[in-house]
Amino acid sequence: LKDIEYVYSGFYNKLEIWRFTSSLGRFVGYTEYGVKNAERWNKDPSQIAVRKAQREAYCLHNIGIW
Repeated sequence: LKDIEYVYSGFYNKLEIWRFTSSLGRFVGYTEYGVKNAERWNKDPSQIAVRKAQREAYCLHNIGIW
């Protein structure tokens, strides 16, 4: 169960702008706009906590189905 990874990404015009992965535990930006938002979201502990909780709520909850 520890190798389950939750990925939350933002795309615009088929270009990935930012991504949160539960293995890294923070947002990463891939464009200028994405980097600015990732820095802002990484400073907010509630944003990080919500995404980490999504791994447990979504991924681990559905592991028995797959």
